[in-house]
Amino acid sequence: QVQLVESGGRLVQPGSSLRLSCAASGLTFSTNSAAWFRQAPGKDREFVAAITRGVGNTYYADSVKGRFTISRDSADITVYLEMNNLKPEDTAAYYCAARRWAVVFSTEYDYWGQGTQVTVAS
Repeated sequence: QVQLVESGGRLVQPGSSLRLSCAASGLTFSTNSAAWFRQAPGKDREFVAAITRGVGNTYYADSVKGRFTISRDSADITVYLEMNNLKPEDTAAYYCAARRWAVVFSTEYDYWGQGTQVTVAS
């Protein structure tokens, strides 16, 4: 049974950094593409970043490009989202997702975590 568990979300001040983790069981990220999405209250879930299976090419939403970095560990069971220079508009629940095939920027992923809350406020 596949399970994705996110962690690392918390309340931080604007300009701070934070690292989210997504630990997988039942699959590895060597054969599954992974992505981070976020959803703010009253808004649709939106794409944040993705990393392809295998080679590990990365993709980012324009709103986070240059500030966020997606990566995975050498064991291919954990995916990270390093977030720098956080802004109040980054406040949202962040979700990890995985799919067997290529990265897509929509929510068409096979597996989802339960989410971790990131709040950026002074």
